[in-house]
Amino acid sequence: MTQIPDDIYAEQEDVDVDALANLGPLAALAGVWEGVKGLDVNPFYEGERRQAYVEHIDLQPTDPQSNGPQLLYGLRYHTHIVKPGEVETYHDQVGYWLWEPDTGALIHTLTIPRGQIVLATGQAAADAKTFEVRAQRGSTMNGICSAPFLEAAFQTDSFLMRVTVNDNGTWSYFEDTVMTVKGRAEPFHHTDRNTLRRIEAPKPNPLAQAEEA
Repeated sequence: MTQIPDDIYAEQEDVDVDALANLGPLAALAGVWEGVKGLDVNPFYEGERRQAYVEHIDLQPTDPQSNGPQLLYGLRYHTHIVKPGEVETYHDQVGYWLWEPDTGALIHTLTIPRGQIVLATGQAAADAKTFEVRAQRGSTMNGICSAPFLEAAFQTDSFLMRVTVNDNGTWSYFEDTVMTVKGRAEPFHHTDRNTLRRIEAPKPNPLAQAEEA
């Protein structure tokens, strides 16, 4: 919220409980998706390593969330990534995409099981086909927190994720994670990109399901 009201406890009245109808730019991401042409460029010894990957991501709407007068609609997600033809997990990630209709604020949270969490923010109109979120090391509002090993060996300085909704019903993303890697003089741009196609429609959020029953 750009301005904090005097009454920080009063919640909005007459809230529409249908999250799918109020996700704004995030509506195009709702559902279960698969991407088979992912590319990860990560640091490795003296250079870089390029790895193709296959991605499965499940994004399901949650009930509207209130921080007093602030109202957020969102998607809870789980991303699971493997190398082509393999079953061992290459990357796993959980979190939320959130959108505030009143201000156009975007919030993206992510947690990975190697000891790192990120909260990235941005702005987007309800009908935006391209949007991005950013996080910066040291920020208390859109920041990055890492466990001791990652902080010492692969310090994450910034994170950017750009999403593009395509006319053919797919969506694509590009991520740029800038890192200070132990033993290297220059920052390293760890990048990921993929295009995803929907393989399953989203389910209504619990309150919306209850109203339909």
